[in-house]
Amino acid sequence: MMACDTTFRIVARRHLEDLTTNHAATSGGDPVALHQMRIALTRLRTAIWFFSPMVVDTEQPRIKDELKWLNTHLGVVRDLDVATEQVQAVDKRRSQAKPDHGAWAVKRDDGHRHLAQALRSARYRRLIKITSDWIESGPWSIRKGKRTTKQRACPIATYGAGKLARWRQKLLKKSRKLPEMDAKQRHRLRLVNKKLCYSIEFLEDLFPGKGFSRQRAALKYLRKAQKSLGRLNDDANRQSLAAALQPDGGEPLPFLGPKREKRLVRKAAAAYRKLAAL
Repeated sequence: MMACDTTFRIVARRHLEDLTTNHAATSGGDPVALHQMRIALTRLRTAIWFFSPMVVDTEQPRIKDELKWLNTHLGVVRDLDVATEQVQAVDKRRSQAKPDHGAWAVKRDDGHRHLAQALRSARYRRLIKITSDWIESGPWSIRKGKRTTKQRACPIATYGAGKLARWRQKLLKKSRKLPEMDAKQRHRLRLVNKKLCYSIEFLEDLFPGKGFSRQRAALKYLRKAQKSLGRLNDDANRQSLAAALQPDGGEPLPFLGPKREKRLVRKAAAAYRKLAAL
């Protein structure tokens, strides 16, 4: 029976705290902390999307834009970290080939320096401050009107069940075209998948119990699909980076082979079929 506005504050506050906890290590170049910081940010943005009908106000567009700015900085460097690790692994297997990872490492180090500058900037500090204030007492929390007041007071069980059902339906509808999708379309599908997955996780974390047994089953297939779509997205990002960094005439890097692509697409499609059958 917890009200939606209370639930939003608890969830958003937790993810913002996870974000700031990893700030110092990420600024120092720690790739693990960077990954955790990006996950926390994605979860925070998902919470805002999930509760969007009741937290909409004049400040929300600004908050969303600033969070998107931070996500862009984190995402670029995270992609470089993952791609560089993969290139180094490829170079180890190609013992007689000239190593290619030098240019990647330079690009990654430059990315970490730029990211550190962003994280130590006044813009980042303002972002954390205004987001924290908005979560606790933004204009959304005192908006008048029967409808908005009712939305904020709505029990999370009632609102959450309807929201999860709608997002699940949207995801399954999009997933039917997965075999024909290109890399960008698969990435958009992956974002919808991630939003649903994170939403189930934070609700389950708040309200553990037998009532979430069906959602746990759904979560199993969502994670399987997310894993395959994530690998496809990583491969596509590495392919784009390789086009810019691979020396002319160098041996092509085996990132997104046709067989691997088909196998990962089949795995994701199978997970969605099982999700639809629940």
